[in-house]
Amino acid sequence: MAQETGPGAGAPAAQDGSGWYARLIAQAGGRHQLLVVALLSATLGLAAGYQTIVGAVAPELKHDLRIDNAQVGLLITAASLLGAATTLPFGVLADRTSRIRLLAICLVSWSASVLLAGLAPSFTVLLIAQLALGAGIGAATPVVASLIGDIFGSGDRGRIYGLILTGEFVGASIALVVAGQVAAWFTWRASFLVLVVLGPLVAWGLLRMVPEPARRQDSVAAAVEGVQHDSALTSLVARSGTKPYGDQVLREDPTRWPLWTAIKYVLTIRTNVLMIIASALVYYYVAGLQAFIVVFLRGRYDLGQGAATFLLTFVGVVVVIGTLIAGPLSDRLVARGKIWARPVVGGLACLFAVAFAAPGLLIPAFLVGFPIILIGGIGMGAVNPPLDAGRLDIMHSRLWGRAESVRTFLQTLGKSSAPLVFGWLSVALSPIGADPNREQGGGAEGLTNALILGLVLLVIAGLLLLVVARQTYPRDVATAIASEAATR
Repeated sequence: MAQETGPGAGAPAAQDGSGWYARLIAQAGGRHQLLVVALLSATLGLAAGYQTIVGAVAPELKHDLRIDNAQVGLLITAASLLGAATTLPFGVLADRTSRIRLLAICLVSWSASVLLAGLAPSFTVLLIAQLALGAGIGAATPVVASLIGDIFGSGDRGRIYGLILTGEFVGASIALVVAGQVAAWFTWRASFLVLVVLGPLVAWGLLRMVPEPARRQDSVAAAVEGVQHDSALTSLVARSGTKPYGDQVLREDPTRWPLWTAIKYVLTIRTNVLMIIASALVYYYVAGLQAFIVVFLRGRYDLGQGAATFLLTFVGVVVVIGTLIAGPLSDRLVARGKIWARPVVGGLACLFAVAFAAPGLLIPAFLVGFPIILIGGIGMGAVNPPLDAGRLDIMHSRLWGRAESVRTFLQTLGKSSAPLVFGWLSVALSPIGADPNREQGGGAEGLTNALILGLVLLVIAGLLLLVVARQTYPRDVATAIASEAATR
């Protein structure tokens, strides 16, 4: 499969037709690669979408089961935290077992959990269903990351991550809209039941159409293929004379390492730690923004619920634009000899977001402020693809699953408090005499101040990537290449 994913692999495919579909085939590197991208996007989209159903049907859920906001929050938080905990053992499985089969099993288990939720006669059963969902959701990120590393070359991963993250975002958004509309037309139970069938369908597609890719260390052929596949980075390291960190070059295959040994090693890789911190800071801000964006739009611009919800469409569009721009940009810079491109593009995206979001939040006029905020949203969408691709470049291939599970675990734990903190800040930073809980109108000054203050997190993330990670990244890439060679 790897030989089809080089930079020029998509060119012939584009001759099969014109228009957006042909361009999409070219972006993915061929028809089969586009199918792989679609299925992996669908997997991540379902993982995110299944977790949003409770939020989409919360009003009907509260009325029917006679529960309050705290219990709704518990349903969502329980699934999220359990998913964070189980991502670590799933990271181990991603490095040792058949990943396609593992994803297929998990997809079916997710659907079974959603089915149980749709049939739940009480809050207790619904909570059990959510816990079961969370227990399986932890597989999505580490397993998909490991597959991307073995299916696509390092020179293409930024672009591929951009496509997959876009598909994940679109899929999760569709699931959210469908769940909400079905609940409005029928019942909240129907929202769960309608989406049940999607998991087995995607599982069937993976088993039927995506063979388990060879791992880099599995055979001489796979090793040779891996060298050719990553020749751009290998050549850059050789030409620049970049030396690995000698004490971090692996001399043994880490496949059977105990989980704790693997965790300790991945957290000694300097750039990996910096990227984890930077990503966590960005996700923390985004989590707070997601929790209060409708409240902000209604209060800041004196909009109704329908108008505020409609504006979220534009927010989604600009995030997708940023995602699709950043990945290919980092790939092109790497191809032009800029080995530091991944952290630099991610860092610039953070600062770009701040440069536009800050004045946009300060301007109370909707027709001026909101478009500027949208431009900043492009930067927020641009952060992840280069960082996701970069984490694979600096890690031994047999640690991809566990490394990504560590990142997901820490990031999920970190961002879980964001809604609470931003909510508290919105009250603390409100002017004296103002009502911070006013739903519409009033300028939402406290919340606006909280969101502006939170931009400091993006500044810190951007500087970590631009100033520090830019320096450590080349040597960590060299260390990963040396480790692959020493353990081959």
